[in-house]
Amino acid sequence: MTPTEQQQLLDIARQSIAAGLHGKHWHPKAEDTDPSLREQGCSFVTLHKQGFLRGCIGALTAYQPLYEDVAEHAFAAAFSDPRFPPLDESELDQLHIEISLLSPEEPIEFRNKAHLLNQLRPGIDGLTIRSGSHQATFLPAVWQQLPAPEVFLQHLFKKAGIAMDSWPENLQAWRYTTEQFGE
Repeated sequence: MTPTEQQQLLDIARQSIAAGLHGKHWHPKAEDTDPSLREQGCSFVTLHKQGFLRGCIGALTAYQPLYEDVAEHAFAAAFSDPRFPPLDESELDQLHIEISLLSPEEPIEFRNKAHLLNQLRPGIDGLTIRSGSHQATFLPAVWQQLPAPEVFLQHLFKKAGIAMDSWPENLQAWRYTTEQFGE
C-alpha cells in the first residue's frame, strides 16, 4: 500500500467517525477513491486515546470494497464497540487511528497445545481460535503487550470464553498477517 493510499484510508476513517458524531453514517463515493481501494479487502480499525485502547472493530473475511470496509469499521470502533461508551465529540482531537489490513486466514494444523504454540510466530501472526460457538482473534499488534506465546494464547482463550485448563478437542486455529499504519 502506498503512502497516498494509506492516507486516503486514514482520511476515510476520520471522516466516518466525524459524521457519526453528528448522528450520520457517511459512505465515501467510489469515484473519490483510488481504484486499488475499490477492491475487496478486510480491515480492523483501532482507536487509541492518550495511549489507551478506545475501540477496535473489524472483519476477518473480505466482503466489500476496502474503502467501505474501513469506513464501516471506523464508525463501529467509535460508536459500537461494546467495551466502551460511544465516542464523544470532545475526544476526536485526541484520537489516534490505526488501520490493519488483513491477509486471508490460513488454517493451522496441530495435534495439541504444544504443537500449536510451536507454530506461532510472535510479532508476525494474528491468530483466530474457535471452539464450538466460542471464537476470538488477536491482531499481530497484541504481541507487543503479550510477547510470550503461552500468555498470548491464554489471553486469547479468555477473550473467546474458552477454559484454558481443559484443551477443547474441537479447537480450530487460523493465522493471518497484517499491514498496519496510523496517524
